[in-house]
Amino acid sequence: MIRRVETQAEYEECVRIQDETWGAGFSERVPSAILKVSQYLGGVTAAAFDSEGADARILGFVFGMTGVRDGQLVHWSDMLAVRPEARDHGIGRRLKLYQRSLVAELGVTQILWTFDPLVSRNAHLNLNALGARVTDYVPDMYGADTGSTLHQGIGTDRFVVAWEVGGAAGQMGSGDVSGAAGQRGSGAGNRDGRGTEVVVEIPHDIQELIVVDPAAARKWRESTRPAFLRLLADGYRVAGFERSPAGGFYRLSRDSD
Repeated sequence: MIRRVETQAEYEECVRIQDETWGAGFSERVPSAILKVSQYLGGVTAAAFDSEGADARILGFVFGMTGVRDGQLVHWSDMLAVRPEARDHGIGRRLKLYQRSLVAELGVTQILWTFDPLVSRNAHLNLNALGARVTDYVPDMYGADTGSTLHQGIGTDRFVVAWEVGGAAGQMGSGDVSGAAGQRGSGAGNRDGRGTEVVVEIPHDIQELIVVDPAAARKWRESTRPAFLRLLADGYRVAGFERSPAGGFYRLSRDSD
């Protein structure tokens, strides 16, 4: 079951889930007071529960704020977390869809948020399952160190994505990746009659790599950051994301000159 968070105990449980997900030292933790107050001003704090009873356990939550940008009512989806044992069951997608249904009632036209381009799980959810569109790449969006072990040593580079509230939350294409995908962060690709397509590789699990091989994790950031910045500056757009047992690949394309 998914609904808005209502009680103080539920708000506090959402804070505990933040600690479980990002670690007790996470400097960007959102306190229960802000989770609560935001809902008075058009924001959303909603949770997925394992049942409907009084002893229901929260499996994950989503939090966002509503405001005005360029004269349009928009929603910033600030945080989404699902407990490890509940992942890979579509809960994150359902939370996002519920969030969108709530802000649509307010007249919100667009939902914005960020995610780490190196996290393949999030890339799949945001681009493939939800159909969000990458608008920008920001190096160290939240500073070099948030105190979370998930960000240790690789900073907080982020894609900014936009999700049109009036559009369909559809599935992006999932065609085969060409041999050029083997180029880590190089932007290597091929030109055909429809334009130019390049691919940028990311690791299968950057968070595991941070633990077992921090130097390798840093190299992934150091190689993909300039590739994404250069390609987006040259007019490429992120056209899709593909997963494989070995990792993942972003497909970027632009129109022919």
